[in-house]
Amino acid sequence: MAGTVGKILALEDLAGAMEALRGRGKTVVHSHGVYDLLHIGHIRHLEQARRMGDVLVVTVTEDQHVNKGPHRPAFPQALRAEAVAALGVVDYVAVNRWPTAVETIRLLRPQVYVKGADYRDPGEDLTGKIVEERRAVEAVGGRIAFTEDISFSSSALLNRFMPSFPEELAAYLGAFRQRYGEDQILGYLEAARRLRPLVVGETIVDEYQRCESMGKSAKEPILAVKYLDTEQFPGGALAVANHLADFCEEVGLVSLLGDVDSLEGFVRRGLWSNVRPTFLYKLGAPTIVKRRFLEHYLMQKLFEVYHMNDDPLDAAGEEALCASLREELPRHDLVVVADYGHGMMGRRVIDLLCREAKLLAVNTQVNAGNLGFNAISRYPRADYVCISEREMRLEARDRGGSLHDVMLDVARRLRCPRVLITRGKFGCVCYDEQEGFVEVPALAGQVVDRVGAGDAVLAITALCVAQGAPMEATGFIGNAVGAQAVTIVGNRTPVRRTPLARHIVSLLK
Repeated sequence: MAGTVGKILALEDLAGAMEALRGRGKTVVHSHGVYDLLHIGHIRHLEQARRMGDVLVVTVTEDQHVNKGPHRPAFPQALRAEAVAALGVVDYVAVNRWPTAVETIRLLRPQVYVKGADYRDPGEDLTGKIVEERRAVEAVGGRIAFTEDISFSSSALLNRFMPSFPEELAAYLGAFRQRYGEDQILGYLEAARRLRPLVVGETIVDEYQRCESMGKSAKEPILAVKYLDTEQFPGGALAVANHLADFCEEVGLVSLLGDVDSLEGFVRRGLWSNVRPTFLYKLGAPTIVKRRFLEHYLMQKLFEVYHMNDDPLDAAGEEALCASLREELPRHDLVVVADYGHGMMGRRVIDLLCREAKLLAVNTQVNAGNLGFNAISRYPRADYVCISEREMRLEARDRGGSLHDVMLDVARRLRCPRVLITRGKFGCVCYDEQEGFVEVPALAGQVVDRVGAGDAVLAITALCVAQGAPMEATGFIGNAVGAQAVTIVGNRTPVRRTPLARHIVSLLK
């Protein structure tokens, strides 16, 4: 048997070795997993797997595809592969380059594909991939098998003995696990499928122009950059709808495009297939584009340019919007308003939403185009408000006073029973008129880009509020959503249900 290093092969080389072994009549057994912290459960699983054939090959999930949260994996793929290869029962190891084992099974063509007993029931698999893996191995003439022995969770062991969190956060998670079970928290994500949300707000196209800094201009006191490339993302209300789309069967959208440079083709292509849009058109205006110039290496934003007409809708445009809303509102049990303050949400529209929405969740965003003018108090009623601390303090004209007092005052004025205030690296503060206040620490590790994180938190926490989830549970889920969102560049992809669920499971083990 080869030494540890000699056992680790590239996938293509491993496929060739497996073909040769099968040609000699050998039975190849394949096991796949993260193996983030090798423990006795893994060892017994692999020992049983080895007894099912002549050769045992293990593939390890690539770092970028370990969807257990931003804090995982604890060990990089090279070390995880080396640890598995050190076991005598393992003959070969490779690092998988795909998100799941399906493509790897097709490449390696094992006669037996082995999983642990906790995958026997497909309904218990958060990823939903075990069915696809079974089909893949049967398609290449093999079969799936399950081991039965002692079981441990790498996440639970890491959380208990090797926590990657600050001491305060680790203590909070320990206490939170005592109050809320994994099944309860995941239950809110699963039950969201039955909800029918309607998103209302401006369409925004987020554009990133990546540049390379060249230094100061030779003749003027300005920074000179070299253009590299451009990427556009569906932002604004489009991003909110896309975040909801993987959690709900159907999502409604009422949004505003410009009739000049509408970018409608890009906008429609950027929506998930289960988002049902109703677009209206603002006369004499472009679809809003927020163009950000970035230094590509550090992903540092240099400046931004707004391409828009933020005048209020004229009387005819406002009436058309109200007519669309009157038609849509009865079909939906939750309305999520993403108000970016660029002219769509006038007095008549707001009054209609406050009067007729069955459950109204609102975010009024402060940005360079509306500073000081887009306050949450424009809404005389809301069932749930989700805004940043800065937005809340601007509303109250209170820079340094008690945040709890500010929240309570606004909640009473808006007759709003539930409020969530996002605070970036300080987590969030939640208020419920029955439960009172609770603070939830931030769960984010690596921060790639904060653009769109607030939209993601608004979308998914609104689903929790619609189910009557406790505000602490809502805030916890919201912070997990935020931790996922800040690892995504812009709105390149929405927050997905399965990675979010796996992140939550890894936190609660």
